[in-house]
Amino acid sequence: MVAQSTQRQDSFFTLPSHPVGYLAIVATLTTAGIHLLLGPRVMGFSQTLGSLFILNGLGFLGGIFLYSSRYWRPELFLVAAGYAIATILALFAFQGFSLDAFYMQGNLNPLAVVSKAAEAILALCTIYLYGSAETLNR
Repeated sequence: MVAQSTQRQDSFFTLPSHPVGYLAIVATLTTAGIHLLLGPRVMGFSQTLGSLFILNGLGFLGGIFLYSSRYWRPELFLVAAGYAIATILALFAFQGFSLDAFYMQGNLNPLAVVSKAAEAILALCTIYLYGSAETLNR
């Protein structure tokens, strides 16, 4: 146990010790990539919304960076869950509080569905990791 904590202090970046941590990273990369991909496209009709897409994508990437660093603390799992949930709710705030938020020009928008599913997975993973005793030994 001492060797792990010494290694953690010496190394700036560490890998998750729990498989759910890897799932959280994959979900985060997925939604970050979608937001960064769509940001410039959305700028064509709304600079504010396009900027929010890009900032959201960068925020998710920053979360991965922080999670992988020695500065990560278990309480930040709750911040990550809140961030993911806030991003899910933001879709409905901009598009309306119905399933129509997942549609664009009458067709199901697969990027919206995948992005929100990834954010939901991220929220569930981070809540699980916060409650897990494994977070103390990460």
